Formats: sequence, C-alpha cells, structure tokens
Amino acid sequence: MRNKKHIILTTLTITFLSCFTYVISQTKPVIESKITQDTVKSNRPNLIAIPTDSVFTDKGLKLKPYKKNAHASYYADRFNGKKTANGSRFSNSAYTAAHKKLPFGTRIKVTNEANGKFVIVKVTDRGPFVRTRELDLSKRAFMEITKNKGSGAMKVTIETIVE
Repeated sequence: MRNKKHIILTTLTITFLSCFTYVISQTKPVIESKITQDTVKSNRPNLIAIPTDSVFTDKGLKLKPYKKNAHASYYADRFNGKKTANGSRFSNSAYTAAHKKLPFGTRIKVTNEANGKFVIVKVTDRGPFVRTRELDLSKRAFMEITKNKGSGAMKVTIETIVE
C-alpha cells in the first residue's frame, strides 16, 4: 500500500514538472525593442514627428516637447492667497501652474488635446498631489483652454519654452 502511494505521488510530480517545463518552453521571452529616436507625434500635418531633444519654433516661441497625454486639473478656490512652494502668493486669476519636477520659473505651453487651445503659464508651485495628474493649472488658465467648463480635468500636451 505504501509503495503504491509512493508510485502515484512520483507519477503526479513528474507529470506536474513536465507540464510546467512545457509551459515555460512555450513562453516567449519579452524582448524590449530598441528605440532609435524618441519622438512626439503631432496632430498638425506639417509636423509629423518631432525629436524630443530638439527645439522648434511655433509662432515665435522656441518650444521643447515635454509630455503628451498628461492629465491636468486646476487649483481649488481654497488655495487662493496661500503661499506657493516658490514663496509667492497663489492667485487663481494668474497664469501659473504646479508641476512635480519642472524648475520654478519655467514657462510652459499647455495645449488642450481635445480642442487645440493653449495657454502659457509659469511654474510657481509643486504638485499636484494626485498620482494620476501631471499638472495643476490656475483656474483662469484652465478655464481658458477647457472644452467643457464643468470638467475638472483634461488631457494636455506640455511643451517647455526655451529662452
């Protein structure tokens, strides 16, 4: 009886290992493709692809692509008059923004991807502190480019302005 249990257990173990080995052998290894040039696609027909490390001119501004499909929101009214991370007072009627990494004083062009409207703002604060969001705009800047005045967030393209 004991020998029979041992044979069954051994058979099951061998079967399991052979199935496991087969599954592993059929799984293709993940190979990351090499990107030869990092580009940002544009919805403008004359600009198909722009290298991200280059600077281009748009209406007299020297712009450097920073991020596409970034989620932007706007500051709540309760922050009006409070100090920002750079020491200035926040105003919801100014053209300012909060970004987690861009240096203070950086001017950026923020374009609403839904309608093509854009605004130029200055980074004066850190944030937003919502994981999925990239940028907090002042209420004035947000309302100027939003498609729907009732919305609280939108997808934008961020470009830094090179001085």
